[in-house]
Amino acid sequence: MCLAIPGEILSTRGDTALERTGIIRFGSITKAANIALVPEATIGDYVLVHAGIAISIVQPEEAKQLFDFLDNINLDATKKTESSGDTES
Repeated sequence: MCLAIPGEILSTRGDTALERTGIIRFGSITKAANIALVPEATIGDYVLVHAGIAISIVQPEEAKQLFDFLDNINLDATKKTESSGDTES
């Protein structure tokens, strides 16, 4: 299964459409991603990023729903780990 994560474009750079990259914020993490596939994306837009490539623009409300869903998955996984007595080393 593949998973694309929403992130907010903080800045862009690149001289040609194919070289276009952006600095994307995923919560508290920022990463560079290729944004050539979404040429209409601008600073402040939310994009879905898979394997370092932005594949589509999403509305801020949709990005928030995805963030909330991922937070819930993380909380569920944490609760299961804590209840089974497993700890990370």
